[in-house]
Amino acid sequence: MSLEQITEQIKHKMAQAAGLQAKVKFDFGDDGIIHVDTTQSPPEISHEDKDADTTLVCSLDTFKGIMNGTQDPNIAFMMGKLKVQGSMGLAMKLNAILED
Repeated sequence: MSLEQITEQIKHKMAQAAGLQAKVKFDFGDDGIIHVDTTQSPPEISHEDKDADTTLVCSLDTFKGIMNGTQDPNIAFMMGKLKVQGSMGLAMKLNAILED
């Protein structure tokens, strides 16, 4: 799964996350960045490295697992495969949105 495919999946899930009102960055290291601004309607999604309320840092493979349900984000976090920078509360909300 490519960065563009994951971007489309995130776009679809964030469109259903009404009321989130936050800026989130998914940092996949050398594989790229996805920045989501849900303070706008519709949410603005880009590959620019902008400031965010919460940044989730992981490999593209780990994130693919989270998106398709084969990787529990809580376990990934405890094992150090997923790092959270910023609001942990917002990260928990994202957990619920991304797992659906």
